[in-house]
Amino acid sequence: MEKIYPREKLKRKIERLRKEGKKIVFTNGCFDILHVGHTRYLKEAKRQGDILILGLNSDESVKALKGDKRPLIPEGERADIMASLESVDYVTIFHELTPLELIEYLKPDVLVKGGDWKEDEVVGRESVGKWGGRVIIIPEIKGSSTTHIIEKIKKVYGIK
Repeated sequence: MEKIYPREKLKRKIERLRKEGKKIVFTNGCFDILHVGHTRYLKEAKRQGDILILGLNSDESVKALKGDKRPLIPEGERADIMASLESVDYVTIFHELTPLELIEYLKPDVLVKGGDWKEDEVVGRESVGKWGGRVIIIPEIKGSSTTHIIEKIKKVYGIK
């Protein structure tokens, strides 16, 4: 089953799934180096509904958000990795700095973010609320982040 869709094709797919009574969950992120925090987070996000859509930051947006040295993994590979996860039903890449435009286009029933976000900081929360959706914050897995992995690699290999 193909799981990576451009947003227009994904919207048509979502409309069909909604007609079947499916609850649509959306989350987003860079997912530059997949780690256990990501996998646990995505499993919990999937439990919030029937279909989990992952909005993946494009290489350009990751670079703008995280700096010139990121991403480490190109967007096509990151999309393939994320699509291989059982908890993720569909992946779409977005090029904007925030997922707001994508959220407003897809209109998920549930918007999920990790515990490193406060609900009032979640991009798209107001939009989701307007159509009766809800925002769920999943507790953060402490010490599990791409930045921590990069720092550990640098330390272990004596890279400054």
